[in-house]
Amino acid sequence: MKKVAFLFPGQGSQEVGMGKAFYEDNDDVQGLFNQAEDLLQVPIKKLMFEGPQEELTKTENTQPALLLTSVAIAKLLQKEGVSPVMAAGHSLGEYSALVSAGSLDALDAVKLVQRRGQLMEQAFPTGMGAMAAVLGLDEDKIQAITKQVSEQGEIVDVANFNCPGQIVISGTKLGVQKATERLKDASAKRVIPLNVSGPFHSRLMEPASKEFKEALANIRIRDADIPVFANVTAQPVVDHNEINNLLIKQLYSPVRFSETIANMMEEDIDAFVEVGSGKVLSGLVKKVNRRMKTFAISDPQSFQLFMEWYKEG
Repeated sequence: MKKVAFLFPGQGSQEVGMGKAFYEDNDDVQGLFNQAEDLLQVPIKKLMFEGPQEELTKTENTQPALLLTSVAIAKLLQKEGVSPVMAAGHSLGEYSALVSAGSLDALDAVKLVQRRGQLMEQAFPTGMGAMAAVLGLDEDKIQAITKQVSEQGEIVDVANFNCPGQIVISGTKLGVQKATERLKDASAKRVIPLNVSGPFHSRLMEPASKEFKEALANIRIRDADIPVFANVTAQPVVDHNEINNLLIKQLYSPVRFSETIANMMEEDIDAFVEVGSGKVLSGLVKKVNRRMKTFAISDPQSFQLFMEWYKEG
């Protein structure tokens, strides 16, 4: 049997139409989406299937929408006999990974990420935070520059270690602007502002983590059935207490995605399968190791393509 690892996308992978074809084709997906909509008290299906994009992109809508799409596809894969040997997600995607690993109930996770999105939005005044992707500059230089800018009074932190040559910074709008100028002076190929509503995965999110801890206390987290590689440590985790603590830290800690992929690759797997909207993570895997086999399943066609490969010999 082929050994696969599931990867689950985070914010930025959303698109209008996500999950629609699976919803129209499958009773189980309809049941999940309908229950989630009742729970969220938001017309989440309409936002996912028809938009508008601006509403879908709001953090508190994006997070449940992405999770629902990923979880629905993962459940369909598991129904076809596809069981991953390990899983990971990028930021929000870690919750989808935990659902697929049996650690979180799907509907608990939907409600939890809606609350997470609300707290992230509220943690810092809208429009006052920013994030930017830094291309073609090494980690040490980026960390030195963010440290300098922060010491001069405008907070900016490294938020995501995505892959070699792609690192995301996060902080106050002014902090990110100042860091951007210095990063360009230090020969960064490009610094691209990201279309996000806040300084995610920076220390400015610490206030959100305190309230989020309370929300987590009302949710049952079980030991995971398979190792889930945590964003905060890039290491596998199974124990429910450890999962709980890492989810709180994840809000204000960098996403160690590049390291996560490198660690997962040591476990001798046949392919990475990106489960959900978009192909962002498959691209990042290729930048860590271009020979690694990847699939991105976001619609029935890509689902079929993967299943044909999975069932071959």
